[in-house]
Amino acid sequence: MANLLIIDDEPSICWGLKTLAESIGHSARTVSSAEQGLKEATRSPSADVIFLDVRLPGRDGLSAMSELRELLPDSPIIVMTAHGELETAVTAIRNGAFEYLTKPFDLTIVERVLDRALKLRRRGGQATETIATPGLQDQIVGRSPALQEVFKQIAIVAGAEASVLITGERGTGKELVARAIHRFSRRGNEPFVPLHVAALSPSTAESELFGHIGGAFVGEDSSRVGLLEQAHRGTLFLDEVADIPLPLQVKLLRAIEQGELVPVGSNQPLQIDVRLISATHENLQANIAAGTLRPDLFFRLATFQIPLPPLRERGDDIFELAEHFISRLTAKNQLPHPSLSAATKAELTRRPWHGNVRELLNAIEHAVVIVRGGVIEPEHFPSPALSAGQPLSDSPTVALSQLIREWAESQLREHNIREDLYEQFLNLVEPSLLSTVVSHEHGQCASAARKLGLHRHTLRKKLDQYGIE
Repeated sequence: MANLLIIDDEPSICWGLKTLAESIGHSARTVSSAEQGLKEATRSPSADVIFLDVRLPGRDGLSAMSELRELLPDSPIIVMTAHGELETAVTAIRNGAFEYLTKPFDLTIVERVLDRALKLRRRGGQATETIATPGLQDQIVGRSPALQEVFKQIAIVAGAEASVLITGERGTGKELVARAIHRFSRRGNEPFVPLHVAALSPSTAESELFGHIGGAFVGEDSSRVGLLEQAHRGTLFLDEVADIPLPLQVKLLRAIEQGELVPVGSNQPLQIDVRLISATHENLQANIAAGTLRPDLFFRLATFQIPLPPLRERGDDIFELAEHFISRLTAKNQLPHPSLSAATKAELTRRPWHGNVRELLNAIEHAVVIVRGGVIEPEHFPSPALSAGQPLSDSPTVALSQLIREWAESQLREHNIREDLYEQFLNLVEPSLLSTVVSHEHGQCASAARKLGLHRHTLRKKLDQYGIE
């Protein structure tokens, strides 16, 4: 049996956590302020795990963490907040939090977190590490649960040296997340060097990355410092990493693994200390299958992965982002601050925003320039960047892979997901596939079965199951 200390000023949270603890055989004490929590830890230092709210009456939870750690150094601290921001998440994780939960939370998730914390406690592992947190310069706007998960991942990985792969649709803010990881890392005062790989010319890509010495190319007498060397002691951000030319991938992999590079035209290696963060909107597994990406490079780049949610799955973040962009654009252009009509707010929620945050910014800027103060109406927005049903990629295979990934991720984000995800997927995609092939074969079941690689009796059974003529 474990002893829990719950520090929260919300009676419902205290009751829920205490009830959960007792239902699985633990005991729990509840207090409503940081000061009372510190007194409880001093008077009876037997708490195995601490649940700590951020916003408390009097002293806030984050400022009390260091003293709680001194009093109970082996007790993991699980931080809770209803007002999650990136800076809060980073401060909590860096100042000693074992885990970071945003309210409202599912008690099944809390139970899993508690189980992990108790296992760490029993092993006698170090649950905390204190690292100074620099100021936040660029703000990632939003408070949705999907974005809170991103904040937590940034906070967790920033202090490590692992390579990070950021995935997500175009316009979801992958470079902004990469900059946040760098800024909150130990390398935060060193260079952050971004490289948009898709913009590289295949003929100059090696020189851009590794540099070259004078005379390496005809008519080029001066030397060039490559981006890897420019990022020494800092972070190199490779955007659209799937576009790295295949011949260059071996050399990049060696530079990462050996910590050295050889400029073009030279035979003298240079030692480098670079952290790599990469990003892509593509499914890299499909690129590996197609032979355009080396699997060993993928595993080296994707030590830690952060998937970014599309804007359409971020709820009220759309309104907060819209207001943020309006304030920024009106200040920049010295224009009056317009408001959003009720119809415009409905339009903001209705649009699919396939271009994500970037498309929203363009739409808001377009409207701000037109109205010049007053009220923004739906007609002040440009047409959607992509119409309904328009593929997100020129390749149907890649587009299908993207859509399947989005569907699976959206299902996994649901707390009440059933344990038959594969069956749900088959029921979703099989009817379309079967009916298309049968139609192509003019209703001939035998030839359709051969195309599908199925026995004709199996195909007939499936057609009956889905009611396909």
